[in-house]
Amino acid sequence: MCVLNQEWRASSVAWSGKIVKEAPLADDSIHKFRPRKPCWTHIALKVRDIDATIAWYEHHTHLSLLARHQDAAGRGAWIGDASQADTPFVLVCGEFYEGKDPFAPAPHPPLGPFAHIGIELPTKEMVDEFAGRAKAEGCLALGPMQLPDPIGYVCFIKDPDGNTIEFSFDQGVYEKAREVWGAKAEA
Repeated sequence: MCVLNQEWRASSVAWSGKIVKEAPLADDSIHKFRPRKPCWTHIALKVRDIDATIAWYEHHTHLSLLARHQDAAGRGAWIGDASQADTPFVLVCGEFYEGKDPFAPAPHPPLGPFAHIGIELPTKEMVDEFAGRAKAEGCLALGPMQLPDPIGYVCFIKDPDGNTIEFSFDQGVYEKAREVWGAKAEA
């Protein structure tokens, strides 16, 4: 879990068995509230239509819009789990305007078939519900099906840009994290 601190000052923290020095707050920084140590924050995807992408993720997942951004290069959005305000992890979506892609001419292939965004659900029935809705709307890619441990019961659906989203049940990530890292908070 990322520990956040509004006062971000130089100090030491234990991180992955190492002592990591925290960086002092830069005088020219814009944001004062940030993690005290290195933390997962996002996965980024290039999208064709930011509005369609936001609508799709809000309809097909538990995620919601956190913020929108726009500049001369294009439009962006952060989509995440509103229940994780203290430890945010967001999907960053970027729609570049014609001729403004800073990574051009590199291609932006979608995630899949193995590369995917994974969302674990609390019940097998929820996987069936998500798969049923996706099938009815023409975006179910695979499943639902039971795969060997530790994969669990899964279905895969495709977002508007062809990225693969996995919904799973019983993968054991939470149990293993508690076993190995000693997590104490309820999921």
